Amino acid sequence: MRTRKLATLLAGAALASTTLVAGAAPASAAGPCGSSYSRVGVYAIPESGTRTGTLEVYYSSSTGKNCALAYGYGSTYGTTTWKGVSISRADGSGYDPDADYYKYYAGPVYVSAPGQCIDVTGTVVAGKVTELNNVHCG
Repeated sequence: MRTRKLATLLAGAALASTTLVAGAAPASAAGPCGSSYSRVGVYAIPESGTRTGTLEVYYSSSTGKNCALAYGYGSTYGTTTWKGVSISRADGSGYDPDADYYKYYAGPVYVSAPGQCIDVTGTVVAGKVTELNNVHCG
């Protein structure tokens, strides 16, 4: 009888510890710009009407900085192509570019623009650019 109670108690403890571990919330993973950044915009980068890339914009309220990356999509993801991204304040100051032959993405690039709008561009195929001006004002 005592052995059965001990076995039941141990089985219950094992089940409880498994449930606690399985039900535990995962630690917040840092995004591509850092742990304090939240994505605020996702934009297609098209070529001849077909999406070839994605321009992502992030913001950190704790730092007041914006961040951007340009990812390949479809045939340009995982293929070395000219990928570029740039970000600046809407007045052109704080310009931060990154462009080269990359396999997956260009960036991240950053600008501090609290209380201001930003300009951001992205390309994943030379000559095809998505450009956003006076966006994400705040």
